[in-house]
Amino acid sequence: MPFYVNMVDKFMSGWGEAKNGRSIYIVKCDNLEEADAIDKAAQDRPEMKHITLTLTPRRARAGDQVTYRYVSELGGPWLSYMPSTYTIARRAK
Repeated sequence: MPFYVNMVDKFMSGWGEAKNGRSIYIVKCDNLEEADAIDKAAQDRPEMKHITLTLTPRRARAGDQVTYRYVSELGGPWLSYMPSTYTIARRAK
C-alpha cells in the first residue's frame, strides 16, 4: 500500500510556476517505514510546512504547482532518518 508525504514548500510558493498559489511537494513511499522517515526529514526542513502523511496525494487548487517524487528518487538529507540497514529499491526511469 503506498503512502504519501505531502507538504507545502514555503520558499518556492508565490513565484515561478507557483506564482498564484502554493508549491506542493509530494513524496510517494512504498511502505510506512519510508513514509515515516521522509516525514521526519521534512519536519527538519524550515521551508516545509503543512506536512501530512496520508494514503492519498494532496489535491491542488488553481494556481498551485505540484512536484511528485518517489522516495527512490531522493537522496541526501531526505534519507537521514532511514534505518542504517534499510535499502530503497531504485525505480527504472
